Amino acid sequence: MLGHRNQQHTRGESPVAARHYRADSENGDHVDDPSEDALFLLIDDLNDTDNTFVVIQPDQDDPTWFASVAVLANGGYEIVRRDSTRHQHDVVVATSTDHIAGDLTKWLAARAS
Repeated sequence: MLGHRNQQHTRGESPVAARHYRADSENGDHVDDPSEDALFLLIDDLNDTDNTFVVIQPDQDDPTWFASVAVLANGGYEIVRRDSTRHQHDVVVATSTDHIAGDLTKWLAARAS
């Protein structure tokens, strides 16, 4: 469990390209400008009782995009990526926290361009 609020995690991985993103999980963990490692830890800490999701979005009012990862009852994770400026709304199911964190990091970096 991360257990730290408002903490920057940069354990050797490159942070997401843009600034002012935030990741918030249901249990109150909060990470500013999350790195791939921080996303992995947030996702890995999810469970099906009291910490079922994490949301990543710009740190602004009325954000135009977001991504979320939620625990599925039958195992795995549902990943939702929505970007209204690019008319994108994807929903996928995955099981590997490594792949989810890596894919999200790439998707988040593309929001900066």
